[in-house]
Amino acid sequence: MHISQIKQQLSEVPIFKELSAQELDTIVEIAQPRFYKNKMYAFMQGDTLDRVFFINSGKVKIYKTDSSGREQIVSVLETGEMFPHAGFFRKGVYPAHAEVMEDSQLIVIPISKFEEVLVAYPLLSIKLFKVLGEKIVDLQARLEEQILHNTYEQIIMLLLRLCKTNGEKMKHGFKLTTHFTNKEFANMIGTSRETVSRTINYLKKKDYLSVDDDGCYLIDHEKLHQELF
Repeated sequence: MHISQIKQQLSEVPIFKELSAQELDTIVEIAQPRFYKNKMYAFMQGDTLDRVFFINSGKVKIYKTDSSGREQIVSVLETGEMFPHAGFFRKGVYPAHAEVMEDSQLIVIPISKFEEVLVAYPLLSIKLFKVLGEKIVDLQARLEEQILHNTYEQIIMLLLRLCKTNGEKMKHGFKLTTHFTNKEFANMIGTSRETVSRTINYLKKKDYLSVDDDGCYLIDHEKLHQELF
């Protein structure tokens, strides 16, 4: 990838927007483009935490596994997003796996070098804190969903959340741009695939969602939201 391409992509990442050309050049100098084929891992849970990643193109699934090998999906990240968000403020190992879901172009930055840039440009640190703050709010909302709502409501809330994080606004509702299986839905909220399957079929019968010819979910956001009240 040419330097100009790296600079263009980094300029579109939320925390790098509005940086001056000089500030952005400093980031470009330490950035390393890497191509990952589908099913490859950017890192695995337990690997030494020494780099952060920015998605130039493609999708990456972040998930954890417990001692029995059970998978818990944290998120599916798309173009323009960074990971892991905890990378700058902890030492040790990566807390989860990062598996590439399709051929992807990632930009890799060593944490040690990026921390030097954060010290040199306080504005960048402030933007990073804002992004991390949004992630904390999202995690708090997810925790509340699990504590205060039954499984049926949690599945609906998951679909609504995916409309925002992995959806494209359509004339009537949203289209999920990532193909999710019922098992993956289940792994996001800690329930069974069978429970998700029954709920999805029920929502289809009520015309709250459907599947297009490409296998993508089409979701009537408003109707689904009303189902919670």
